[in-house]
Amino acid sequence: MQVSLENTANLERRLTITLPAERLDGVVGKRLVEIARTANIKGFRKGKVPAKVIEQRFGPQVRSEAYGELVRESLGEALREQKLLVAGNPELKADPAAAEGEIRFTATFEVVPDFGTIDPKQLKVVRTTSSIEDTDIDGMIETLRAQRRTWVAVERPAQPGDLLAVETVATSGELRMPAEGSDKGNTVLGSAVMLPELEAALAGMSAGDEREVDMTFPADWRATELAGKSAKVQLKVHKVSEPHLPEIDEAFVKSFGIKNGKVEQFRKEVRANLERELKGTLMARLRAEVASKLVAAYSSVELPPRLVQAEARNMAAAAEQQARQQGQANAKADPEMFMPAARNRVAAALLVGEVARQNNLKLDGRRLNETLQLIASTYEEPEQVVELYKNDPNLMQGLRNRVMEEQVIDWIAERADATEQALSFTELMRPAA
Repeated sequence: MQVSLENTANLERRLTITLPAERLDGVVGKRLVEIARTANIKGFRKGKVPAKVIEQRFGPQVRSEAYGELVRESLGEALREQKLLVAGNPELKADPAAAEGEIRFTATFEVVPDFGTIDPKQLKVVRTTSSIEDTDIDGMIETLRAQRRTWVAVERPAQPGDLLAVETVATSGELRMPAEGSDKGNTVLGSAVMLPELEAALAGMSAGDEREVDMTFPADWRATELAGKSAKVQLKVHKVSEPHLPEIDEAFVKSFGIKNGKVEQFRKEVRANLERELKGTLMARLRAEVASKLVAAYSSVELPPRLVQAEARNMAAAAEQQARQQGQANAKADPEMFMPAARNRVAAALLVGEVARQNNLKLDGRRLNETLQLIASTYEEPEQVVELYKNDPNLMQGLRNRVMEEQVIDWIAERADATEQALSFTELMRPAA
């Protein structure tokens, strides 16, 4: 194998690899012989199919697969020989000008920048701590009760927490929304589903009451015809219902899959679920904290531009997909808007990988298994989930990457100049303002 290396940019390299064609021919020939032993082709006895027929039937596919494997193997060998750390996926191209009896291809790629020796002791990080208390379990059980609530119609004026059946019509000049009839729907008073002006007007209304509200719609209102415009909104309440929460009894407990119906067992299950949620949230916080401090410490290091651009495109595509799922059919996102976030993501990933490489950190098999068991425990048939992961290479690789990243983050945090910040579970889970 012959290898030549070019520096095409600060962080871009091009490898040209030349191999004797006989390496590919040898692999292809062996595989076709193996296929010939077991091939079932109409008109021929098993194991007696002529080589020419085997070549015609299976040759192109076998050659394509063998060529791909040969390219991957030789590229890996060349990268190790040249001591190159690749960032992203190489762009591979066959060289049509290869000489007779040769296979030649080029691999163009970006390399991991030189971060120097990364010393975690130089990082100042805040490590959040929290724990599950009995009050947290009580709060979650109340949330579960609220999810199973029923509604009973009442004659009194509406108050926070009530379910209202509401009819609305908005007019602004000659514009009427909807053009005919009215919008009908249900809302829980105090849930902030409706605009604040409308919620304030609904408070105290009873079934059959009507009220008119003068207001200005937000500039980003979903109904673009009304966005930023002053309007009159006619409200009519058809029904007011108050919530009735179920008792925490055997039937309620059994409805969550606790076969014995015992409240004590139910509380244990709730605690276990909250502990899982807590663990995941604390790791997410620590990951974000360590990543931000790493990125800030190495902000002057040049990053692979194509890798950053690819990440920005991925983020834009994800944003478009999310917008479409929310009903914005023609949503478009400019990748340029995501460039700063993409740079941070790429920098964090490269730095975490470099810490692992510099310190020879290896995947902890025990931690991998514990994480898999934890994921599986959230499903009704944990054993099936474990088998699903073990039989799907992509799922397992994704899990390995996640666990390895968490290992490195923990390793850095243990050695960094860390201070602890204790939060209650409620504070920890409170959405950012």
